[in-house]
Parts: sequence; C-alpha cells; structure tokens
Amino acid sequence: MRHSRFEAVRLRLERFDPGTGWRLWLYEFLLFGFKQAWACLFGGLLLALLLATHFFYPENAALHRYDFLTLSAIAIQAAMLAFRLATWAEAKVILIFHVVGTVMELFKTAAGSWIYPEASVLHIGAVPLFSGFMYAAVGSYIARVWRIFDFRYTDYPPRWTTWVLAAAIYINFFAHHWLPDIRLILFGVTIVLFWRTRVHFRNWREHRWMPLLLGFLLVALFIWGAENIGTFAQAWTYPGQEDGWQMVSLAKLGSWFLLMLISFVLVELVSPVRAPD
Repeated sequence: MRHSRFEAVRLRLERFDPGTGWRLWLYEFLLFGFKQAWACLFGGLLLALLLATHFFYPENAALHRYDFLTLSAIAIQAAMLAFRLATWAEAKVILIFHVVGTVMELFKTAAGSWIYPEASVLHIGAVPLFSGFMYAAVGSYIARVWRIFDFRYTDYPPRWTTWVLAAAIYINFFAHHWLPDIRLILFGVTIVLFWRTRVHFRNWREHRWMPLLLGFLLVALFIWGAENIGTFAQAWTYPGQEDGWQMVSLAKLGSWFLLMLISFVLVELVSPVRAPD
C-alpha cells in the first residue's frame, strides 16, 4: 500500500537524526510547525482564498464571489481526497461540520448576530453555502491533527459526559436568545470534566503531553485570529463593522472555545480515544 505524500515526508524526517542539545530542540520545533501547518491545510487554503478574492476578485464577474468560494472549497476537498492528502473519514467529518455549521448560521443570521453582505446563488436563506466550509475547516484541522500527532489521552472523562456537554453547548447557542445564557456554567463544567485530562502527542519519536484544556484554549485563540482575517476580507460582518473593519471582540474567544469543544466531540465520533502505549 502506497503512502500518502505526507506520510512519505514524515518517514524521511523520522529517519533523520539531528543529534542532541539545541539541534534536537530546533528540529522538533520546526517539525512541530510543519505538522501543524499540514493539519491546517484545508483551513489555510480557505483563508487564502478569502483574502485573495477580497483584493482581486472582479466586481462585475458573472460568478458571484461567494459562489466562487463555495465551488473552490468543494474543489479543494476533492483534490485532497484525490491526491490522498486527506482520508475519507476526514471528509465525513467535514460533511458533518458543514451541516451543523449551516444550521447555526441560518439561525444566527436570522437573529441578526452577523450578516453576509454580498449576493450569491448557492445559498440557503441568507447563508451562502461556503459558510459551512468555515466550520468544516475547524473539523478538518482537529481530525487531521489528531491523526498526524497520534493523539493519546490520560484521565479522559466518560465519553457520554462529553456528548451531553457538547449538546448543551450547541443548544445554548440558540436558546440564549430567549433564555438565560448559561455559558459560564458550561465553562465550569468543561473545566471540571477535563481538569486532569492530558493529551499526549507524538511530534517526532516520543509522545509529549500538555493539559487538554490548554490545547482547547490555543485552538480557540487560533480560530479567533482566523475569524479576524475572515471579517477583514468581508466574508461576513458583525454589527459595528458596517462602516469599516475593526477587530473582533475578545469576548468571541469564549464562544470559539465552546464551539471548538463541540468540534472536538464530533471528531471523537470517528477518531479513537486511546490511552498511551
């Protein structure tokens, strides 16, 4: 069975011996960055398209910019599968995220939380179909980084508790428009469940670890940064950004932290939660 191109590169890198001391530290640091960039492939290409079309897409083009982004996202995913840069399991995750994200988008745009200011043909209600791929990019990253770094876990909470928590978070994203917002309670439950959980990741030859809660926070911070790029490229706008771009409030970081937890639990459905060997 042939290896994917990434697997071929990874095997060559793992045969290389950088020695010890600062050379080993530098090698592992660069390898970590390479693997993270590879895990972000789908999302990175999508962000690049948002910026490129913002600056260079013709205003009078026959194909709307949003529709071009939708077709491009489909083409990227098809190419990743064709060239074995992604697995079919990851493609299923992207489809699940697209559906979950589009449902949320339909509700949130109707509630006025944000808008898509440009026209499109490929849309449902006020939501262009490319928006679902932005959620799918998060799922793609988590699924790919899980596989690439061979994630293992210690003190992982019972899986049914994580499913209940993810369901409560998803419901609260809708219900807080009519009922009290319980996100502070959800933050507390998340901390209680995952306080002792460690994620073990194999960067090179050995598994290293970090607190899983720290990993959640770092990914949420990364998504918040990507959201700033997306709003700068006017892929969507929040209230207050109509007259000019401004940075997305740091308060959104908490929302992304909770949404990232939903993403993690969804990926868990197709990726095994394993203990270290």
